[in-house]
Amino acid sequence: MSEILWQPGEERVAASNLTRFTNWLAKRSGRTFPNYDALQKWSVEHLADFWEAFLEFTGVMFSERHARVLDSHQMPGAKWFQGMRLNFAKNILGRNVQGPAIISMIESSEIDKTEFNRISFEELKNLVARCARGLQNLGIQPGDRVAGCVANVPEAIVAALACASLGATWSSASPDFGIDALCDRFLQVEPKLIFASTHYRYSGKTYHTNDVMKRLHQRIPSVRTVVSVPYPVGEATFVGDISWEDFLGNADQASLYFNPLPFDHPLYILFSSGTTGAPKCMIHGAGGTLFQHRKELQLHCDIKPGDFLLYFTTCGWMMWNWQLSALSLGATIGLYDGNPGYPELTALWRLVDQLGVTHFGTSGRFIESCMKHQPPILPGSLGAFESLKTILYTGSPLSEAGFRWVYETVKKDVHLAGISGGTDIVSCFVLGNPNLPVRAGEIQCKGLGVDVAAFDEAGNEVHDQPGELVCRQPLPCMPVGFLNDRDGEKYRSAYFDIYPGIWRHGDYVTFTAHGGVIIHGRSDATLNPAGVRIGSAEIYSALDQLPEIKGAVVAGWIPPTQSDEMIVLFVVLDKGLKLDKQIEERIRKTIRTQRSPRHIPQHIFQLSEVPVTRSGKTVELSVKAILAGKEVTNQSALANPHVLEEIQQIREMLLQLYV
Repeated sequence: MSEILWQPGEERVAASNLTRFTNWLAKRSGRTFPNYDALQKWSVEHLADFWEAFLEFTGVMFSERHARVLDSHQMPGAKWFQGMRLNFAKNILGRNVQGPAIISMIESSEIDKTEFNRISFEELKNLVARCARGLQNLGIQPGDRVAGCVANVPEAIVAALACASLGATWSSASPDFGIDALCDRFLQVEPKLIFASTHYRYSGKTYHTNDVMKRLHQRIPSVRTVVSVPYPVGEATFVGDISWEDFLGNADQASLYFNPLPFDHPLYILFSSGTTGAPKCMIHGAGGTLFQHRKELQLHCDIKPGDFLLYFTTCGWMMWNWQLSALSLGATIGLYDGNPGYPELTALWRLVDQLGVTHFGTSGRFIESCMKHQPPILPGSLGAFESLKTILYTGSPLSEAGFRWVYETVKKDVHLAGISGGTDIVSCFVLGNPNLPVRAGEIQCKGLGVDVAAFDEAGNEVHDQPGELVCRQPLPCMPVGFLNDRDGEKYRSAYFDIYPGIWRHGDYVTFTAHGGVIIHGRSDATLNPAGVRIGSAEIYSALDQLPEIKGAVVAGWIPPTQSDEMIVLFVVLDKGLKLDKQIEERIRKTIRTQRSPRHIPQHIFQLSEVPVTRSGKTVELSVKAILAGKEVTNQSALANPHVLEEIQQIREMLLQLYV
């Protein structure tokens, strides 16, 4: 059993939203829920009753009530809350909430001089009304699609909510995407209008978007108008068809209209990473997104009115959409644009302390980087974090050492909550719980109303051992469908190809005996030497013991003269170090000691960087594809595609060894 690093106190448990909901539900239903396992079990055994109850508890605003919660348990094809009409933006702006809605900031070379832009809920409401008026003036109607190639600035939130108020569908990417990556996405979306940031800043440098935006306008025939979005620092060189200021029009109080729409009316179009082909365009409905996000933010993250959530993200990652929904709970959201490690790796931590953030979100990879920083970050040196209650992480697994680093270096009394799901459901399958202990290396629990399990290759459920992550019952946040998929074949083949009628997510996981969850990595990138399945995260966590290893990516490879798969490890070393026999031996010895002899890689190579997507996820599948001699066609989806050339050269070296 893994080590317990944090246990919530009785007072904190008693005051949590989850406790309040559990007590309310017990009184409403006449049942008792002695622990979270009992509550979670009931929520999946009585799926419709759970969501009906949560709707009542959370107070979602709607104009017409549903006829029934769920028409069937068929996947795909289940219909949720038929007959309900609601508006996503109304649930953000339709309440009389006072105080700040958004606090935004841009990276600064001097943390103490970072400038903050504060926008109140009342100001946000007026900006959204003016933006919606601008959209209507340009002919945008319900069902139309609007794209954003935008930095993580308040204007992006305003534009997305304005689209939601009218019933237009929002789809966004960050401005650092190249022209091919943008076209791969927006040619499929066929937006009538694009909001485009004129420039952005990263690591102290300013990047202008004029060339890319002009080419994008030319290559996407559906686009009628490009609205140029300002950036808080630096001077713009690109102006689209109309500037943001002219688009908004006069500053008088515009009337805000919330169009009542069906539960599954398209709210967002999100994209798969697209590292092995054209990205899939997933359509997410307004009601399912709102319900699922509120459940996760309110019950699992314990966000309350007046709390402050800052999740480091870009507009090209689903965490941007997830964070936005916290506004519906009366919380403030923080927008940070730029490099979170500029001018030093501790920069974002210091802002979290300075601003009094209550819920801070980042990636497992960022925490691991901080843990391996040289010189080491000293305990207590990042700040007092008096307001910080919860640290959230996702995007990549966090090792046991990473967990311990948070409690030893950042704050002893903090809820460290891993969350894992994906763009596919714009939310989570497994995540945190404010009432449960935090165990090293584990996500705390299954989500309420989420019937997930681990399956072996024969489709049998397994416990306390690795298996495929599956979901056996529908969720309201599952995609309404894919774009350009009239018969639904793309959708079915993406999730239901292995276990008919059961969603296979593509993660390799273990559900522990005490209810925790360990993510081992992507199941299609699982290592399989001598027929033994090994998750990549097992190797990465072992390497955390070596401070000279700054990053790693591992893949399986079958040489042309053999039939058994071998493990090939690529490492990024500390500055000035070169891979030699001594370092290789330390790596192998550490992996053998921390894991087992079968985890030891047959080959180890050095890379300049770990290849990652633009949202920072390691692209194991692309590495595996290159080793297998396959072409990685959509390299524009990567943040550093040049690393793939290094791997290609290594493959050629490997082939020489097995001729």
